[in-house]
Amino acid sequence: MAKIEIYSSMLCPYCYRAKKLLEQKGADFTEIDVMLNPRRRAEMVQRSGGRTSVPQIFIGDRHVGGCDELFALDAGNKLDPLLQAVG
Repeated sequence: MAKIEIYSSMLCPYCYRAKKLLEQKGADFTEIDVMLNPRRRAEMVQRSGGRTSVPQIFIGDRHVGGCDELFALDAGNKLDPLLQAVG
């Protein structure tokens, strides 16, 4: 299973939806809460090419984007292969 990291905030409904989808897929992920760890926000912005909103999701070395992009990958049957990749 690929290594998955999600930068999130506990008050974000999009973060909740993205995490719920990953959980439904049986995917383990590391959550980085940028409200609890504000220093990690700069890391998130740098890794995501300047995006400042949460969630920002990384699967392996690939920046997937946010919740909408994650659901679009799933709708296009492209999420499962990403999740199965060796990370």
